[in-house]
Amino acid sequence: MDRDLTSVSGGGAGDWRFPRVWSLKTLIILLIALAVLAHTGRRVEIDRMAGLSIDAVLHTAGLKAESPVAAAVDTVARSLFPIQLAEETPISRIEGFDPDRKPLFSRVETRTVRSERIDPVTLETRVQTETVDYLIEPFGYVVRVFGKLLETLEIGLWGTVIAVVIAAPLALAGAAPLTPHPWLRTLARGLSSLLRAVPELISALFLVLAYGFGPIAGILALGLHGAGFLGKFYAEDIENADVKPQEALRAIGASRLKIFQFAILPQVTPQYVAYTLYILDRNVRMATVIGLVGAGGIGQELKGRYDMYDYGHVATILIAIFLLVLALDHLSVCIRRKYL
Repeated sequence: MDRDLTSVSGGGAGDWRFPRVWSLKTLIILLIALAVLAHTGRRVEIDRMAGLSIDAVLHTAGLKAESPVAAAVDTVARSLFPIQLAEETPISRIEGFDPDRKPLFSRVETRTVRSERIDPVTLETRVQTETVDYLIEPFGYVVRVFGKLLETLEIGLWGTVIAVVIAAPLALAGAAPLTPHPWLRTLARGLSSLLRAVPELISALFLVLAYGFGPIAGILALGLHGAGFLGKFYAEDIENADVKPQEALRAIGASRLKIFQFAILPQVTPQYVAYTLYILDRNVRMATVIGLVGAGGIGQELKGRYDMYDYGHVATILIAIFLLVLALDHLSVCIRRKYL
């Protein structure tokens, strides 16, 4: 059977043709996009990045003698291991230490420590040796990281709760089917855009000044930024919902609230759950970042250890963050399969 695949007669409806993938307009747009990428690539040193990355790959494969990128990566990788699981604290820094009531599995070790000090009389550097007692907790640092990780999870969770609470009225006010006044829709959409435009890290810097160091600043920073995204997504789903159930309820005199409750909400609930789970996953990951500016959580511990060059502790924190994100992703998949 011979049939023209590019043209099919449709019983009086005219000829239907497969749309062309490439056209002159598409080609022009593609060329303009490539030109813009080429211009901006030179400005942000994409060519240098590619060259250094290729040198690193060649060095790893033994085809190039030297590579600064490969050398830096190797140095960082070596400094991260071995990871630190134990907590070592000088007993002199523990207030009211009782050797008979040590933490479980802990022990006391006496070490000889050498330190360099300047003689105030001769201004010469002298090496002094002293004996220091340490409390060694074999898994003490793991317990500490777990506590900080739990705080990070709580920051991400409460940041998501605040985001949903703020986004819900913004979405209702910004959706055309539920808000008859254009100025109110514009105001709600503008507020969502404003919240979205300010990164969490920037807002956390100012919130730390207002609320002090700790999780409050992190929760508010994540909540405000997440509300901007959810307010936009929620409103767009309301506007994209099937209008036929809405028209049926409107025809029998149902209020806007009833229309939303019975005609719109059942349609958009799966998308709302998916968006909220995404924001929760993102907030937990971002909670580790905003901790770098003092907004609580594991990020604050990470910044402190990094500044003290305790890279073994940094490796422990990074592994813990990875395990948390992995577990959260698995939980999200389970929830999606069960309820979506």
